[in-house]
Amino acid sequence: MNSTADFTERQTLLIVDDTPDNITLLSGLLKNRYRIKVATEGERAIKIAALDPPPDLILLDIMMPGMDGYEVCRRLKANPRTTGIPVIFLTAKVQVEDEEKGLKLGAVDYITKPISPPIVLARVETHLTLKNARQFLQDRNAYLEEEVQRRTQEVVAIQDVTIVAMASLAETRDNDTGGHIRRTQHYVRALAKKLQTHPRFASFLSDETVELLFKSAPLHDIGKVGIPDRILLKPGRFTPEEFEIMKTHAILGRDAIVAAEEHLNTPKSFLQFAREI
Repeated sequence: MNSTADFTERQTLLIVDDTPDNITLLSGLLKNRYRIKVATEGERAIKIAALDPPPDLILLDIMMPGMDGYEVCRRLKANPRTTGIPVIFLTAKVQVEDEEKGLKLGAVDYITKPISPPIVLARVETHLTLKNARQFLQDRNAYLEEEVQRRTQEVVAIQDVTIVAMASLAETRDNDTGGHIRRTQHYVRALAKKLQTHPRFASFLSDETVELLFKSAPLHDIGKVGIPDRILLKPGRFTPEEFEIMKTHAILGRDAIVAAEEHLNTPKSFLQFAREI
């Protein structure tokens, strides 16, 4: 048995018709390809459709006593558990208005009676194929969304580790610098939070931006790793020449961050903030 047959055997059809002869005819036509469930009235059809697992497709007669096919379809489409099940109407009605009404209610197709077996088989196969394709795309999109979320979390974690590592590197050169870096980080957040209430900055300083500023702040003095120890660790006042060298740490830090951005070949928000700081 080929793979197509193996797959279609797992598909389940729900046939809804109040006429036993019609159910017998359709069941006989389709039972060799699909699992068959039947219902002879609307309420029963709705209950069967809501069971787990639901049918893959419903063949629904319109003219039934009590609840007609239109109402059955309306209720199926109103229920989140059954709204995605394709519905094909079966009816002796041939008016365009009837077909339009069914399609507006959410049916995917319309087969007129007396049925033509080749048409029924072709329509059922076509709409099951479409349903399977939609389900595949939905599953694929869900997987991709989860993967994007996972990758985003990884990137954030890498950013955090990188910033901590670089700040720690600066701290190894000078304990005062390390403490200053951490204090500045919290000062930046407090200041940004306060500025969020100012009309001039409110639109820019979203909560996400504030957190990026907080995250980026430890890099503002990273350039000090390029300052010679004789100047960085000098206990007294700097000479004018030493002070000029000390001031270059901002440029050294900026250049290092720019080089990192160029290496990544893509703009990173936290690096942009760090460069500007």
